[in-house]
Amino acid sequence: MARMHTRRRGSSGSDKPVADEPPEWSDVDEADIEERVVELAEQGHDPSVIGMKLRDEGVKGTPIPDVKLATGKKLTEILEEHDAEPELPEDLHNLMERAIRLREHMEANPQDHQNKRALQNTESKIRRLVNYYRGDALDEDFTYSYEVAVELLEE
Repeated sequence: MARMHTRRRGSSGSDKPVADEPPEWSDVDEADIEERVVELAEQGHDPSVIGMKLRDEGVKGTPIPDVKLATGKKLTEILEEHDAEPELPEDLHNLMERAIRLREHMEANPQDHQNKRALQNTESKIRRLVNYYRGDALDEDFTYSYEVAVELLEE
């Protein structure tokens, strides 16, 4: 897929190995995995960090290479079932953090035209994601602004 704000093509990434069932060495009970996922979410970790922790640390010392293969549910589905999902979707949260950092940099360095363009591109991506999530993960009348982003991320 092409990049959104450049004329270059996107670079291809690695594909996950095709697997229908979890490996034999990772035979952890589904309930234990769900319990660990909720525990990590309550500690304030994002879904991507939870996946890495399960891969590296595992549950009771046994690594979990793929939560969906082990439980039959995506990590975010597990969080939704246990009412532990984050307030904002992770991708939108990360873009808002980046926009805030760029805006603060621009206030200190108004002559930095390259980062001014980066801020415009980032805020454009945020607006597109807000339209995507509006009504589902966000309120119907939610609109992005710098002040709203600062408020949401301070909590």
